[in-house]
Amino acid sequence: MASDRIRGDRNQKIVILDSSAIMMLFEFSIDLENELSRLLGSFRIIVPKPIVEELRLLAERGKGKKRLIAKPALKLIERYEIVDAGGNGDESILFLAKRFNGLVLTNDRELRNQVKDLGLHSIYLRGKKKLVTTQEFG
Repeated sequence: MASDRIRGDRNQKIVILDSSAIMMLFEFSIDLENELSRLLGSFRIIVPKPIVEELRLLAERGKGKKRLIAKPALKLIERYEIVDAGGNGDESILFLAKRFNGLVLTNDRELRNQVKDLGLHSIYLRGKKKLVTTQEFG
């Protein structure tokens, strides 16, 4: 609905991507938008600016597989909202997760634990083929 674009869809979940999640999409051929639709219904994807910078560095100076994946990963995230957030990658993700009460898409166990400690939820890859979330949606 047009009014949802103006007011924002109240049922829309905010998903914050970290670099491990973005790279995983290519490594395991995950269809991000289909998987998020299956899990969440309505969603909006945001990428913190420090994550974009991290991927740019990998594309320019990375080695092997990471460098090869970083280039198409940068192209993919152009489709999503890039949000200015201070700090390093993880700090910016946690800041935005708190700010938007968002779900963090990551395969980084340490980051998932930090998200959990904040009382928030994460999405991660299970079995190299599907995304799962720590939050139940009814």
